[in-house]
Order: sequence, then C-alpha cells, then structure tokens
Amino acid sequence: MQTYHGATYMMAVKQFDMAADYLDLSQEARERVRVPKRAMIVSVPTRLDDGRVEMFAGFRVQHNLSLGPCKGGLRYSPDVDLGEVAALAMWMSWKCALVGLPYGGAKGGVCCDPSRMSQLEVERMTRRFTQEILPLIGPEVDIMAPDLGTNEQTMAWIMDTYSMQAGHAVPGIVTGKPVTIGGSLGRKEATGRGVFYCVQETLKLLDMRLEGLRVVIQGFGNVGSVCATLFHATGAKVIAVSDIKSGLYNADGLDIQAVRRHVAETGTLEGFDSAEPISNADLLTLECDLLVPAAIERQITGKNAGQLRCRILAEGANGPTTPDADVMLDKTDIFIIPDILCNAGGVIVSYFEWVQDLQNYFWSEDEVNSRLRQIIGQAFHRVHEIHTREKVPMRLAALSLGVRKVAEAKTLRGLFP
Repeated sequence: MQTYHGATYMMAVKQFDMAADYLDLSQEARERVRVPKRAMIVSVPTRLDDGRVEMFAGFRVQHNLSLGPCKGGLRYSPDVDLGEVAALAMWMSWKCALVGLPYGGAKGGVCCDPSRMSQLEVERMTRRFTQEILPLIGPEVDIMAPDLGTNEQTMAWIMDTYSMQAGHAVPGIVTGKPVTIGGSLGRKEATGRGVFYCVQETLKLLDMRLEGLRVVIQGFGNVGSVCATLFHATGAKVIAVSDIKSGLYNADGLDIQAVRRHVAETGTLEGFDSAEPISNADLLTLECDLLVPAAIERQITGKNAGQLRCRILAEGANGPTTPDADVMLDKTDIFIIPDILCNAGGVIVSYFEWVQDLQNYFWSEDEVNSRLRQIIGQAFHRVHEIHTREKVPMRLAALSLGVRKVAEAKTLRGLFP
C-alpha cells in the first residue's frame, strides 16, 4: 500500500523491515504489521478571532489494536502530515509492546501553527477536531495525550468535548490532563524522567558517574527541560541546551533553574546572560559525555553523524536518528539508547493515569515514579541482554522485541473473517 508518504514514514518502514528481516517474519505477517489499521483525515473549520473561518487539516492514525486500545499523542505543528503521523503511530506500537503495555500505537495531528493563534482559537480548533474524530476515539478504543504543540490544557478541552457527548465525565478519554480533573501526579515529567532513568542504567554499565557528566540537550520543551533539571540537580554539568530559535552554551555548566525562569518570563532561550549563543547544528557536535536529542525527528543524519563527539546518545525525541546515521554510528563506541525505549516514560505514566481513572483510585507521585523506574529499567535490561547476546545494535534489539510481540498477537488472534 502506497497510501502513506514522506521521509519520516519511509524511515519508520525501513526500521520495521530491518527488524522483520532479523526476526525472519513471513510476508503475510510483514504486510499485516507494517500497514496502519486505519486512518482518518478531517477538515477542521475554525472561527478565528477576526471572524474569518480557517480550514485546518487534521489526522488520526491507528496503527495496531491487537494488544488493546490505541494510545498516542496529538501534535499541533505546521509540518504535520499523514505520513509523519503514521510513522509516529508505528513507533508507538513498538514502544508500547516493548515495555509491556496493553496498548496499540496511534498518533494524531493538526497542521497549524499554535504560536500564531490565540488561546481561544486553539480551543475552538481542538474542540472541532475532537468532534470530527469522535467515531475513532474512546477510553477503550483510542486515548490521546499531549505531544509537540499541545499540553494538559489541550487534553482538558478534549476530555470536556467528549464528555459533553457522553453526558457524563469521561476522564479516561485522554491522559496528560490536569491533576484536578483526573490527571496523574508525575505525568508531566514522565518522559524526561524516563530518559534520566535510562541514562542512569547506562552509566552503571559503562562505569561512569553522574557527577560532572557533561550533558548537551537539543530541545528545551517539556522533555528537554525536565531532563536538564534532573541532570543538573544530581551533579551533572549541562553545558548546552537549545530550542527552535536559539541555543545556549557554557563550558562550565548552565544554571538550569535560572534558564527555566528566563524561559518562563520570555518564552525563549534568547537573551539569557551567562552563556554563549550556539546553533542547533553546532550543539549536536559538541564534545560531551551525553547527548540528548529531545526536539523533533531526523536531526542526526548521514551528514552530521560522523561529527558526533558524545559517549552516550539518549534519544528523548521520536525518530531523531536516521537509518543512514545509524550505519555510521554502529561503527563507533557511542552507546545509543533508542527512542522507543528512552522516551517510553511518557506512555508508561499515561498508562498509569488511564488505570487510575478507570479505578477512581489515585497514587502518590513517589509510587508513580517508583513504578516507572521499575518498568523502564526492566525494559532497558531486556534490550541490553539481546544487544549483548546477539551482538546487534540497541535499536534493532529494541525494535525486535516490540515488533515480535505485535506480530505474535496478530497471528494468535487470526484474520477475521
């Protein structure tokens, strides 16, 4: 099927094919697992503050439902298209299967620029998008969560719109929503905390210490800022961070709390004192112990992979490293923590939130973080065991675990009718 296009989608398919070859999947299994189960493209007419109506394109892709309801984020970005959303849904399938969650993968998006819209415009668009995709979503069918360009307020609007149709509150329709209306403690920090836990396990393997660790983080959104805060608080030296507009570099280490205050006041890293400006391109090639790409996909490519000077590459973003870059990195001593493992903390705690909503029984933040550490730690060591035993890259080891479980589930359930 050639329904889905784009560099990101082809990258996800190439990764799948690599895992399928390694697992020696049958052609039938490959075809059933590779292609998303269903996709919806909707028009999202939205009345702007000046009275005009603008038509936005919205997407929701459900890759796999064999293991349970679909789970995946919703992103607002000018670059959103069907192929990107399908790729992200596929990666979510492998991620959920890898860490043992009873979910299939999904993803959604609206092609828009929320930074150029008022809050009322974003709310109207969000509610209309939710209304348009109502046939596809539900707490036992497909559960959304925040992603690029969306946040807990977005999830609150989605929950309210869905609940108005149901006639009662349905908190389980989304995760990553405010704690006041059924969100989970620890969810907002979960993805960054999961990255931190994976790095801790890696440091043990490599006999390295957190104290004095030189850390570079691309992306200072939810994931990157949480990572920076956790590493800074435990004695590491965060020497560079960046956002979509600019970057900061200080060889002696940045004061992350001061950086966060500056961003809260100005909305950007630009203008922060006590640091030199640095571009995203130069940031990726800084000499460091740990590099965390926590921005968008396809940032490390065949063009710059040979210039990386880190010991550990912890993929906080989805798909930050292209297959041609992987070929080059496999020839180095850089230890890669692949995205479907490294950034799984968000969906793990989303699962916790969903469970708490269904039970109407909520956990403490310490309990949430403890269970997150246990699940992501176990997944890390399963991946590392295959990496060591089979002498395959960490990415292939992680993909093989996820793909195998989804393929087995489809085979066991059979083909109806």
